[in-house]
Amino acid sequence: MFDGKNVLITGGTGSFGKTFTKYILSKFNPNKIIILSRDEYKQYQMAREFNNDNRLRFFIGDVRDKERLYRAFWNVDYVVHAAALKQVPAAEYNPFEFIKTNIIGGQNVIEACIDNKVKKVVALSTDKAANPINLYGATKLCSDKLFVAGNAYAGGRTTKFSVVRYGNVLGSRGSVLPLFLEQKKTGKITITDKRMTRFWITLPQAVELVLKALNFMTGGEIFVPKIPSMKIIDMAKAICPKCEIEEIGIRPGEKLHEVMIPEDDARHTREYKDHFRIIPEFMNWEAPKEFGNGGKPLPEGFVYSSDKNNWWLTEKELQAYVKQYEQGLI
Repeated sequence: MFDGKNVLITGGTGSFGKTFTKYILSKFNPNKIIILSRDEYKQYQMAREFNNDNRLRFFIGDVRDKERLYRAFWNVDYVVHAAALKQVPAAEYNPFEFIKTNIIGGQNVIEACIDNKVKKVVALSTDKAANPINLYGATKLCSDKLFVAGNAYAGGRTTKFSVVRYGNVLGSRGSVLPLFLEQKKTGKITITDKRMTRFWITLPQAVELVLKALNFMTGGEIFVPKIPSMKIIDMAKAICPKCEIEEIGIRPGEKLHEVMIPEDDARHTREYKDHFRIIPEFMNWEAPKEFGNGGKPLPEGFVYSSDKNNWWLTEKELQAYVKQYEQGLI
């Protein structure tokens, strides 16, 4: 689907953007991939990392700047919206900035895509958008609602919008794995609570989910992968079995366990072999007949949370992931 097409990634110099770009360039022959981001130095680094591939274009811009988006999205076929501010403590201290980027920026992306006749748009979300307790999660929930409603806002035009929602990404910037590896050198690893659990996904798996969404979306779905859970204390032990583990308490705005499908959403969710699709509860556009095809409804009272998952990573599996990460394989 990407051969000869133009693909744009907002926030494309991030961990996901680089992995997605590498996959598309290796498996397909797009006309061009446009990397839209704010940091010229990161763009310079990425261009070097990709040996200045002539299919790459680098646009400096911010999703807050609607005029720039209109210029960048011209003649684009597919958009993956990965740009976001995402640090939880920073959101609480700078709420206006997070709202401008994650919510208003999302609205700008939607309008630019519709008016430029982009075919399909997938926005990246997070487990923190489900039953949010911090401002970052609340902005991502608003963003999810905007992208789902974008199908109605398109008013029968060609653009379709969907969302992918997944948990913590192994080794991404700001994740716990690089932090624990750094702390390993001191002989002491700090965790917030020994009971804490999280969903876990690798960057290649995140890319696969976005590709699945682009392939199968009809517009309006939130795609949620079936992924394993892990205990944070097991990750600490896998990285350094002999390290001292210090419990420092849950940080402000942090959950003990994460949720990707709350009970209220489960009532209109369909289950597939390797993922779930949350079907929009409010559809102000003609509902596609394909909604829910091949999927089955979830049982009453179902909640997809990291502590009630039926798939758990063992300490041995975590050690294998850590080794692959250190070798640059994932």
